[in-house]
Formats: sequence, structure tokens, C-alpha cells
Amino acid sequence: MINSVRDTSEVGEVRRAAAGLARRSGLAEEVVGRIALVATEMATNLLKHGGGGVVAMDRFADADGSGLELLALDKGTGIADVTRCLADGYSTAGSPGTGLGAVTRNSDRYAIYSRPGLGTALMARFLNSKATSVRGPEFGAVIDAYPGETVCGDRWVTGDGRNGITLLLVDGSGHGPMAAHAAEIATRTFADNIDKECVPLVETIHRALAPTRGAALAVARVEAGAHVVRFVGVGNIGAVLSTGGETRRMASYNGTVGHVAPRIREFTYPFTSRPLVILHSDGLSARWEIDAYPGLAASHPSLVAAVLFRDHRRGRDVAAVVAMRVAS
Repeated sequence: MINSVRDTSEVGEVRRAAAGLARRSGLAEEVVGRIALVATEMATNLLKHGGGGVVAMDRFADADGSGLELLALDKGTGIADVTRCLADGYSTAGSPGTGLGAVTRNSDRYAIYSRPGLGTALMARFLNSKATSVRGPEFGAVIDAYPGETVCGDRWVTGDGRNGITLLLVDGSGHGPMAAHAAEIATRTFADNIDKECVPLVETIHRALAPTRGAALAVARVEAGAHVVRFVGVGNIGAVLSTGGETRRMASYNGTVGHVAPRIREFTYPFTSRPLVILHSDGLSARWEIDAYPGLAASHPSLVAAVLFRDHRRGRDVAAVVAMRVAS
């Protein structure tokens, strides 16, 4: 869910949206209260310091556990001294200087990426009371439907099979309910066949999507023991592997899964440590380089996905970006 913040009237809308999603997610009222407070501070700070921006909110489940995540994104001047700004009492806008401090105190986990001239991305996570952290990958994703629609044909899903951690991003052809239907079949077929090798897995999804509009998709599997990422892409899905300070784009073939996919082929990419895999639909421009954002590749995957979404979304199209980091 993406909420724009352009004037003070939208601060309350962000607070109500966050509290409503928290309640629908089954979080305790004490947690709902903290989420409402943080959402208010985030939206207020966007107006005061960023010239406006957006607050994205969604559920998450990864190495942290599970719960609700808020992301505040702006294209303002950025923060020169993040550590100083996180301390209560410091302000650049003549306010009491408690906004970022309130975010850090009231969230279960937070992270921030900001550089002068590159804007700011702030993450706050709130855990379910029964959530426990586990050893496993970290994920971050931002998805936005076509304007005016409530369903989205861009989806992602992950699975831990016998061959490694596997990530799927699917972009159903077109937009609206028919695109969402294709994406739903793709993600369900993926989950039912997670133990297959990557090429047979995509071939199975290809057959399953024959009655639908079809889709573009990419599958990335991290085999930690072999220190390789296996990748299969069909259609216009952007894919990047960042590891050891180096970044490589992973290759997809033209086609539409479910209709015409003349080549379904696997490419193998070695990695050194803690590989970061980034997949995005064509709702984002492919003309970005993560090296243009100093330190971003080492940040939480939610911040990676958020910054790329903020800066490289194409117009008003459906858009999705997901980032995954796997401990090796």
C-alpha cells in the first residue's frame, strides 16, 4: 500500500491506513498504537524535511520474524549526519527534534539510508508478539498497482526447497484482475514445485499459464553451498546480483510465459559472500546502477527496494521491485 504525503491533510490518512492494516494483520492494540505514532512521525517528517514523499506499508516475513513494515521515502536534500539526526533534541526545521527518535524508540527494528542530494529512505518494522527471528534470508519489496485498481499483476514469492532459497517475481501481462489471475497461478505453481530444478520449474509454470494472458517472470535460486545463483528469466524482468562489491546484471530471454517462450535457459552466477539479488518488473526503468548510491548495496534489502522504486518507477504503470540477501 502506497500513500502519498504532499500536504498536512494526508498525515492523518497515513496514520489511519497504517493502523487499519495493523489491525487487519492481527497485531495487538499496543503495537497498533506504536504503528500509528510512527506513521504520523514519518509523514510529518516527509513534509518538514523532504518536501513531501510517500509512505509504503505492507506485511513482511523473513529473518527478523513477521509483522508490519513502514517505509518513508523522499527525494529531499538528504541527511549529512544520520547518527546526529536520530538523537532527540536535534532538528534542522526548528521543531523539538523528536521525530526520528520516536521512530527508533517505537519500532522493533529500524534502518535508514540517506546521503546528501540523494534523499532519504526510512524503514520501521513491528513484530508479531509470537514472532521469533530465524537464520535465513532478508527480504524487502515495494509493489504498487495500476492507478485506480485494487488488484495487482506483479507478485513475488519465495521458497526454501531442497536445492536452496528460491525467489520468483512475476508480472502478469497487462494489468487488473486478469493479470492478477495469471500471477496467482504462477505463484501457486511455483510453491507446489519448489523442489524442481530451475528450468523444469519455469517450464511447469509455462504450461500452467497457458489458459491465461501469460506473464513475464524470473526465478533466482541461491545455492549457498555451491556459492552460485541460478537464474532463469523470460520476458522483461530486470535482475541484478550484487556481491563482494561487484554488480552483475543477469540475463533474461524474450518471451511470454504461458504463450511464447522459445528459450527457457538457466544462467549460473558465482558469488563470494552474502549475495544480494534484486528483481524488478518493467514498471521500473532498467537504467540504474546501484553504485550510484554509496553504501546502498550493504543496506537492508527493504531500503534497497525502496530507493530503486522511488527513483526509477516509470510513470503510472504497475511496478514491483524485490531484494533478497542470503547469509552464506
